[in-house]
Amino acid sequence: MLSSKEPDPIDVEVGRRIRSQRNICGLTQTALGEQVAVTFQQIQKYERGMNRVGASRLKAIAFALGVTVSFFFDGVSDPRSSGSNDGHIETDVLEFLGSGEGLVLNKAFVRVRNPKVRRNVVALVVAISKISNSDEGSLS
Repeated sequence: MLSSKEPDPIDVEVGRRIRSQRNICGLTQTALGEQVAVTFQQIQKYERGMNRVGASRLKAIAFALGVTVSFFFDGVSDPRSSGSNDGHIETDVLEFLGSGEGLVLNKAFVRVRNPKVRRNVVALVVAISKISNSDEGSLS
């Protein structure tokens, strides 16, 4: 059972998805807050999972971010139940896509028009990830 001061894992995941989509949309916490009639501090609390987002507010946030309410729950299993950790990879991807690095990388990648170059970039990143995750390899 969670202590009263620990955020619920599902609220944390919903918050991560709000933050990620907000960043993808290029909105600040203040701008999103203005669109849904709350302060930026409240958006911060939602994004950290510290405050639970009510149904009507979640609908307003979804509208402001151009997604459906189900976006915040698709593929999310209850982290409190025993089972696979398949959702962690999806969460990591969403979190990265919403980060500054993820946005810059994706915007730059989209501008690469040559399919061969795109495949080579993907192959390079895959190779780097294998090296950086191995115990033997190091790029520094």
